[in-house]
Amino acid sequence: MDKEPLGPPNSLVAPRFLTSSTFARLPSTDEVKDAQVIILGVPFDAGVSYRPGARFGPSAIRQGSKLLRPYNPALDTYPFKNVQVADDGDVAVNPFNIDEALGQIESRVSEHVRRGRRVLTLGGDHTIALPILRSMAAHYGSVALLHFDAHLDTWDTYFGAPYTHGTPFRRAFEENLLDSQRCFHLGTRGPLYDRSDLDDDESFGFRVIGVSEVEERGWRDCAMQLREELDDAPLYVSIDIDVLDPAFAPGTGTPEAGGLTSRELLHILRALQGANIVGADIVEVAPAYDHAEITSIAAAHLGYELVSIMSMLK
Repeated sequence: MDKEPLGPPNSLVAPRFLTSSTFARLPSTDEVKDAQVIILGVPFDAGVSYRPGARFGPSAIRQGSKLLRPYNPALDTYPFKNVQVADDGDVAVNPFNIDEALGQIESRVSEHVRRGRRVLTLGGDHTIALPILRSMAAHYGSVALLHFDAHLDTWDTYFGAPYTHGTPFRRAFEENLLDSQRCFHLGTRGPLYDRSDLDDDESFGFRVIGVSEVEERGWRDCAMQLREELDDAPLYVSIDIDVLDPAFAPGTGTPEAGGLTSRELLHILRALQGANIVGADIVEVAPAYDHAEITSIAAAHLGYELVSIMSMLK
């Protein structure tokens, strides 16, 4: 790069509580010549099956990110100095037509992927993962998937609808978007519709590391397994905030008791250092059910770790 990347304003000069609409108070894409890591909001929640409100997730996560600082001591890196990171605002999605919305998301993400940029998407509900994966696979070929969630999200339909927040990874499998040898769910728990849900999921190639297994083996052992098996394959990381226990993320649409702590998830993400993360999402933050910004702050810190790892890749 010709000059040092433009980062957030100095918080000792410009207090963090000043108005800013970007993630971590970073520059927007129209303020920089180019960027290698993009933050993109997708305020879409027409695919939810229970509590709506994730359309307000991107703005809430950006609000929760104001306290993020330039140096990441856990990874010993300066993510906003390593590369140019910029916020590209939100995709203007059609809230009344899911098919059209999916096309709009895919088109916008593809603009960045074609330029070799890594994209962190702030949702929105989990339906948005499908068009993003379409963009990733069109550029990289089938990608590895690390899916953090209380739920499998490989169901077939809801009320006959094929595109919902519970179906994106079944559709992705059917469309050959995924590297079936490198697909993981982590953090699943709670009741299912039927035993066949697990059978179907296994037939798609997914391996499940449930919350009970994380507790029994420890986060470090699980993380090391993931890092080894994912190797250097192009990797997409998808985080449904409900992977966290409701004590750590109450502001979400389908909460399930008994989830990960925010500390455990941050540790697992940091252990992915060096993995070839080509894109990621953080979805299902629904601020109407939050209080004291607990959920949006957790989501912002997860995003910070993902950006840190992506910024360290060449």
